[in-house]
Amino acid sequence: MLTQLNHLTLAVSDLDRAFRFYVDLLGAKPHARWDQGAYLSIGSLWLCLSLDQAPPSASYTHYAFTVADYAQAVQTLRQAGVAEWKVNLSEGASLYFLDPDGHKLEIHDGDMASRLASCRTHPYAGMVFFD
Repeated sequence: MLTQLNHLTLAVSDLDRAFRFYVDLLGAKPHARWDQGAYLSIGSLWLCLSLDQAPPSASYTHYAFTVADYAQAVQTLRQAGVAEWKVNLSEGASLYFLDPDGHKLEIHDGDMASRLASCRTHPYAGMVFFD
């Protein structure tokens, strides 16, 4: 069935503001833009911004990204005044922050291998590993 993530589409309430946030602050590469949306990329990830007034979910759903220089990225985001929505309690350094429309984002200094290695030492309640 599924083989990989194809793209993420984020509903945004102000396309100009969201475009500047993702391109100018986060470094996404713009590919196309129109009255109701924009196509960007972050590495191999295809990101679509779509003009929509519906608010994002209040759940733990969020989008995590890898950055080249974690410390510099944290400094840049905090200097820009992004709102932080969660304190990291798991392996690897993470900054959880909101985009201008309240979408929950994360920059994470780690990967699944480092997370699983940590979990093997300190497993979550009821955790089972599949090797």
